[in-house]
Amino acid sequence: VTSQTCSCCLLGLLYQEYRDKSTRQEIETRRLQDSQTDPEESSPSEEIASEEEPTSTTESKAPPQISLLRNSNSRFNLWQDLPEIRSSGVLSILQPDEIKLQEAMFELVTSEASYYKSLNLLVSHFMENERLKKILHQSEAHILFSNVLDVMAVSERFLLDLEQRVEENIVISDVCDIVYQHTVNHFSVYITYVSNQTYQERAYKQLLQDKPAFREVISQLELDPKCKGLSFSSFLILPFQRITRLKLLVQNILKKVEEKSDRETTALDAHKELETVVKACNEGVRKMSRTEQMISIQKKLEFKIKSVPIISHSRWLLKQGELQQMNGPKTSRTLRTKKLFREIYLFLFNDLLVICRQIPGDKYQVFDSAPRGLLRVEELEDQGQSLANVFILRLLENADDREASYMLKASSQSEMKRWMISLAPNRRTKFVSFTSRLVDCPQIQCVHPYVAQQPDELSLELADVLNILDKTDDGWIFGERLHDQERGWFPSSMGEEILNPKIRAQNLKECFRVHKSDDSQRRKLGSRNRQ
Repeated sequence: VTSQTCSCCLLGLLYQEYRDKSTRQEIETRRLQDSQTDPEESSPSEEIASEEEPTSTTESKAPPQISLLRNSNSRFNLWQDLPEIRSSGVLSILQPDEIKLQEAMFELVTSEASYYKSLNLLVSHFMENERLKKILHQSEAHILFSNVLDVMAVSERFLLDLEQRVEENIVISDVCDIVYQHTVNHFSVYITYVSNQTYQERAYKQLLQDKPAFREVISQLELDPKCKGLSFSSFLILPFQRITRLKLLVQNILKKVEEKSDRETTALDAHKELETVVKACNEGVRKMSRTEQMISIQKKLEFKIKSVPIISHSRWLLKQGELQQMNGPKTSRTLRTKKLFREIYLFLFNDLLVICRQIPGDKYQVFDSAPRGLLRVEELEDQGQSLANVFILRLLENADDREASYMLKASSQSEMKRWMISLAPNRRTKFVSFTSRLVDCPQIQCVHPYVAQQPDELSLELADVLNILDKTDDGWIFGERLHDQERGWFPSSMGEEILNPKIRAQNLKECFRVHKSDDSQRRKLGSRNRQ
């Protein structure tokens, strides 16, 4: 197999188009399943098939295995709909579950081909453009494109190995062993690229602002039909999107392989390694912005009490904001005074709470603090309008080494709940206890992408499925995403609730299977932490 083979199979969708189409079909499939009583009645393949364009009537004379990825006339091929597969008679021999597994493996291969095509366009059309080269200083080009050539070389090598496997037999034996080998040996280039993302975004904004010639060239290049109306920035973000998507594609294979089989073992191994790379990518992105944020906060704080060093490599901000503190002792909470509450400002870090009052000059005077592990919260219910959205925050050991209580009022119900969950994350929520997994709890699938605006929010991608842990009357949901178990708040308008209990149970079962090794570790850690 030569690199020529790669170029032959890259004539279909750009990766951005594939990704958008794939996730939207996933949403539609889940909607269809949710409206039925039996989850097995509809399969993703039935949905995707309707999206196809007619295939060419002229069949290649090459062996079917080699031409699988070269059919450029179909924009979104299914393995079972390829003429070579249909004419082989293999569909009448294979069990339906095996056909679904073949589709899952085939999607991993074809999507890598689509991704490589988009990377190739980023390099040949943008990075190597002569006019752009003259405008950009070498250091600017390096920040903008980072190690994309390394990423592309890794993708090409990966794709060649995947294609070779597809060519071996008309029925694909496995792909997760190849994913595992490449993740372990080559995918560290993704961590380098993604960790540069913050610098990259800044450099791009700065160049658009400072260099009209750059702005003009980029606009012209984006208008080229090759780009299919896609922006330059959509190409820059490809590697991060791909490494995350690859993990989901392996999860999809894992859900379909036979339990306790060799293919399950390779899928679990591949998933574990991809999870490590994705976490390292996320950590790389967060690290720089967190450090800058901590330095900025440190400069704004003035300590009325004994000073606490804020900057630490293992510390980051979880939530900050203003709350109203009730004046006087708890017993006076029914007094109808005009100034019942006064403003205080909280900085909550992953291991520390700092309580301040805002003072002139955009500064904050710290008058109390406590380790986050020594915080407890309690909601006040049915206390009348003046005490709506009020909760009690207890510091089991404050800056003076004693217990202290604060009665705090939030601006809305969602803000109160967000503070309570951030301050005491192991507290039981409306639908589920954090120390035990219920067999069924409400679920939602994302139908509109969402970008987190606050540290306690969760960014959502299309087709993400989440357990609903809590919700508010003013339109916010606290959820846990099934595929990576990340938690956070998001507007309820971003998703559609999954109403079919069978679908919810199926989603949970698949989630437990994917994360079973992680869950046993978490249970051990959880019991150790509670002791």
